[in-house]
This record gives sequence, C-alpha cells and structure tokens, in this order.
Amino acid sequence: MRIQAAQLAQHLPPKQHLYVLAGDEPLSITESLDQIRAAARQHGAQERASFSVERYFNWGQVSQFLQSFSLFAEQRILEINIPTGKPGVEGAKALQQLAELPAADTTIIITLPAPDRDMTNSAWYEALLQQGVVLIHNQVPLAQLPDWIGQRLAMQQQSADEVSRRFIAEQVEGNLLAAHQEIQKLGLLYPAGPLSEEAIRQCVLNVARFDVSQLGEAMLHGDQSRILRIIEGLREEGETAVTVMNPLVWLFRPLLQVRIAMQSGQSMQNAFTQARLFGDRQQLVKRALEFLPQKHIEAALQKLSDIDRMAKGVGDGDAWLELSRLCTGIARMAASKSARARAR
Repeated sequence: MRIQAAQLAQHLPPKQHLYVLAGDEPLSITESLDQIRAAARQHGAQERASFSVERYFNWGQVSQFLQSFSLFAEQRILEINIPTGKPGVEGAKALQQLAELPAADTTIIITLPAPDRDMTNSAWYEALLQQGVVLIHNQVPLAQLPDWIGQRLAMQQQSADEVSRRFIAEQVEGNLLAAHQEIQKLGLLYPAGPLSEEAIRQCVLNVARFDVSQLGEAMLHGDQSRILRIIEGLREEGETAVTVMNPLVWLFRPLLQVRIAMQSGQSMQNAFTQARLFGDRQQLVKRALEFLPQKHIEAALQKLSDIDRMAKGVGDGDAWLELSRLCTGIARMAASKSARARAR
C-alpha cells in the first residue's frame, strides 16, 4: 500500500515488515529509514545487514542472509538500496520473492529513486506495492518550503515570520538537508520563541546546493532573479557552461518535437509519448507550449549551439553571459504570459 510520510507511525514494526522508500529527497528518506529502524530495534531487532545494488551485484547474498540463523537476535533488519531503480532480471525475481515472504523475523527496507514509468510498470514494483508499505519522498516545491521551515522551527519551539522563512528557503534553494542544518543551527544559537529577521540573516549562510535541472524550471516559471542566483551559484561551484546548458538542450529539443507533432494533428499526449516526456517534465513542457512558438524554440536551440561553441573556445563571446541572457529572455516571456492570464 502507498502511504504518506505522516502516516508511517501507524505502520511501523511489528505491524508491517516490508517497506519501500522511494524518491529524490534524501533528508525525508533518511528520517523515514531511521524511524523504521528504531521501531524494529524496539521490537527486538539487534542485527542489521545492508546491501547496495550496483552492477554485477550478487543477489545470492540476500538469500543467504535470509536463510542464515542469527545467534544474537530473534529479529533482524535487511536493507537493500537500489540507486538506479533497475534491479536487473535476477534482482526483479528476488524482489518479487521478498514481497511474498511471510512476516517473520526480518524487517525489510528497500530504497529506490523516484519511480519512473518503467519502474511503476514492472511486476517487482507492483509486488512490493501490494505486499509492503510504500512511501514516495518528493522534493518540497520552493513555494511550499517556507511552510515546511515553519513546521521544523515549531518542532524546536521556535518561530519566524514569513519574510524570514522565505529568506531561508531562497538561501538553500529547495535543498531540505541544507534547510534542516540551518534550522538546527538556529536551535543551538537561539532560545525558544520568535526569531528576529536580523538574527536569522546573521546566522544563515548561503548554503544553496544548486542543481542544473532547476534552471529550466526557473526559466519557464518566469523567475528571473532565481535564474541569476542559480547560474551564479553553479559557476561558483565549478560547473562548466556546457554542463549547465545541456539540460536546456534536453528541454528544448523534445519541446520542439512536441510542437511540430501537435501542428501535424497529433494529440498532446501522443506527442509527449513520442518525445519520451513523462512525469514532471510534461508539466514543464505544457507550460512552455503556452507562450513559446516554434520559431522561438528553434532560435533558443540555435543560441545554445552558439553558446556551446563559445564555451569550447571555438566561437566568440562570453558563454555564461549569453546563457544568462537566453534564460532571462525566455523568463520574461513566461512572466508576461502569466501577467496577461491574471489580468483576464
């Protein structure tokens, strides 16, 4: 069954024995993992085995652990981390067998990346979903992060106004682990109660962990100031202009493919499937289709090609400057579209 993280306490050992933690938010996954481990230990689990499934992983190790007899504990914990979400043929069979195991002396915890279409359509994932407890840990959207920060501050008997919480959110750029560390630091430095904006600004460092994938999102949402923060942050962290522009190419190419397919009479969903766009990327492309005509998409791709040559020293110009101009230019178009929609 699939549950929300807030419901986990109702399904802890010994009530359940099989757990699947999936998603792209490491802090939430770690906290759920710690919660399950603690409950299993209270239930008598004193032995823990942990396996990370890499290429050529021997699934026989898992079977051997399950069949072995523990001299030290009646209850045990088995953790299997599959970073790629692709267990392989042997692993798929092993996971289906794990799902069918009766609740006995082992609490099983499987960690996965955010589910994609291939994973959710697989027999092994369906078996885990049917027999175990599945928690999907997604990243907290930037717009919701101030509320999340407020909840975390309340857990340590502190509070902050909306401006201060938004300031923290902007500094960590959506990274929950970084936000968690800053909140803990506030708890150590200041007593319980309201925190002033000045105290927070003095304490909170610019700990943003920038991700190149955030750039396309900020661009299509019309957030010009965030674009500049991301680009500057990536540059300071040592990323190359080529590394930063590649995800934009991967965004504009399928966007152009979808635009052309729809103009030829195909449905949007069929166009998405042919362009291999799924999940959150579909929402980004839908937003872009609202304000970007084909000629602008083609021009953006040509500009990215020029920037690529600049970055490699073949063309004249500043690759970082041109990248900023391209992204902010498209962001202005997105913001203008949103403004017109609100005015109606």
